[in-house]
Amino acid sequence: MKKEFNKGLLLTSLGSFWWGFIGVLYFEYVSFIGHIELVVHRCLWTAVMLILTTTFLSKWNIFLKIISSKKNLISLFISGFLIFINWAVWIYAVATEKIIDASFGYFIMPIISVLLGYIFFKEKLNKKRIFSILLVTISILILVFFNLKSLPWVGLLVAFSWAFYNLIRKKINIDTDVGLLIESLYILPFAFVAFYLVVKNGSNDFNLSNPGFSLFLILAGPMTVIPLFLYVRGVELIGLGPTGMIFYITPTLQFILGYFYYNEDFSLIKFLSFIMIWIAVIIYLKDLYETN
Repeated sequence: MKKEFNKGLLLTSLGSFWWGFIGVLYFEYVSFIGHIELVVHRCLWTAVMLILTTTFLSKWNIFLKIISSKKNLISLFISGFLIFINWAVWIYAVATEKIIDASFGYFIMPIISVLLGYIFFKEKLNKKRIFSILLVTISILILVFFNLKSLPWVGLLVAFSWAFYNLIRKKINIDTDVGLLIESLYILPFAFVAFYLVVKNGSNDFNLSNPGFSLFLILAGPMTVIPLFLYVRGVELIGLGPTGMIFYITPTLQFILGYFYYNEDFSLIKFLSFIMIWIAVIIYLKDLYETN
């Protein structure tokens, strides 16, 4: 049990770090091509990479077993739709300089995950964990009232799509990467249509005349699959609540990166909110580790 917990903790932490640091650097760098084409490449090359890994690991028998279940097909269609919404909104946020709004969503998401874990999986909530959740809730309210002038729809879509995606994947409990493949195959036809329209309008940056940059765009596949696999596998091992709290690594790194690298505003209010959130995370994880 302890070994499984440690593995889930490590995988979730790596996935969260990737999203909060490596992912921001990559997608912000290529965001000049426009968020529509970038979403298309993310969907397209994610599917291609997963087809290759499924073939290389000889997992097509697992694929066939999963799709033989009507419940799995319906669940993965819904989760595929949710992850597509999450990808699209996040890339839109990066491309339109709304990273802070998206990060706000990632601050909300863990609280939703903890509550969903309690409601659907009876994940335990003792006094220390409830206190940590309240502390995070207060810090989020401070961020809302002191820093946001309008409804943060980008953040809300990011938060709820990601939280409910993790809920569905936890409930069906199937092979992580094969599940991702089926989700990406649901999205793939829409990506092809969108890419066709982009090329038809002559606004595509992916072409044979610039093979170096085109190859760089293909990295959108592994940039998506690797952290998503790490995080979803962590959810399967240690649950929604623990992984939700660990996920605070992502928005924290996004804020820090935004301040030091992209010269975005980092006020005293945000700094105090960060301190409260990380105190809450330490309390939650310490209690979680002691009880596992």
